[in-house]
Amino acid sequence: ARRLVCWLAVGEDVRPGAALQPAAFKSDYKPIWCPGCGDFSVLSAFTKAFATVGRKPEEVAVVSGIGCSSRIPAYLTSYGFHGVHGRALAAATGLKVARPDLTVVVAGGDGDGYSIGGNHFLHACRRNVDMTYIVMDNHVYGMTKGQASPTTEPDWDNKLSPGGTGVRAFNPLVIALAAGANFVARAFSGDPNGTADLIAQGIRHPGFSFIEVLSPCVTFRPEQREWKQQVHPANVGPTDDAARAARRIMTDDGMNIGVLYAGQRTPYPVGGREAKCDVATLEAEFEL
Repeated sequence: ARRLVCWLAVGEDVRPGAALQPAAFKSDYKPIWCPGCGDFSVLSAFTKAFATVGRKPEEVAVVSGIGCSSRIPAYLTSYGFHGVHGRALAAATGLKVARPDLTVVVAGGDGDGYSIGGNHFLHACRRNVDMTYIVMDNHVYGMTKGQASPTTEPDWDNKLSPGGTGVRAFNPLVIALAAGANFVARAFSGDPNGTADLIAQGIRHPGFSFIEVLSPCVTFRPEQREWKQQVHPANVGPTDDAARAARRIMTDDGMNIGVLYAGQRTPYPVGGREAKCDVATLEAEFEL
C-alpha cells in the first residue's frame, strides 16, 4: 500500500493560509463524457466539496476503477489512482490504512461497484475504514454501449436484452446499510450544490460513507432526463437507527435525496502502530 502512493500524480500546491476555491482542484484535462452526461455535474460537486472541507489537493486522494465515472481522478489536481475493474475499494482501503493522514475518496459507477466489485463493496462497508465512496448510478453500462447493469430495472427493454433481463435490480443503499456503512445518502447530479454538500458531509463523517448519486446517461437512457422532475428531498431527517433507516430505504421510491443514515460505529483503527520492519526488508524477502 505504501508503494501505491508513489504511483499517484500530485496536484498543485496551495499557499498556506489561502482560502481554497473549487478551481484549485480542477486539472487541465477536459472531460470527454457524452454531452448531457450527469457526471459533469458530479465532477463539479467533487471540487466544491473538497474546497468546503478545506483540505489541500495534496492532502486528498481519489481512487477509481473502470467506467465513465472512473475518469474523475484525471480531471482533478489531487492525488489520483485509476485502478482495475471493481477493485477501487480494495486499493483505497490499503491506501487509507497506510496513509491515514490523507482524505481518501472513491469514485465509481453501478457496473464497476456492484457487479465485479460487489464483494469489495460489502466488505468495505463492513470494515468501516474512514473513507468516502461515491457511486454515479445510471442503471446502465454506458462505456460499453448500453448493457443492463446490476441496478437496471428488470423490464427495461433494449437491443441487448429484448424485453428486459427479468432479474431483480440490486438495491445498493439497503446492502450498504446491512453490511455496516456508517453514512448512507443519495444525491442527484442535477443538483451539484446539494451533491457537493452531501459529499462534504460524507467526508467529515467518521467511518465508511456511501453516497449514491443518480447521474443520468442521456445517451443510452434518454428517459432519465425525467429524473429532474422525479427526485425530491426525503420527507424525514437522517437517523442513526439502522432499523428505521432500513424501513425508510426499503419503502422509498428510489428518488429520495438526502442523508438517510448517519451511524455511530467506531471506524476501523488506522495508524498508531509501529511497523515491525521497513519496506526494504520486505522486498529483500521476495528477492530471487
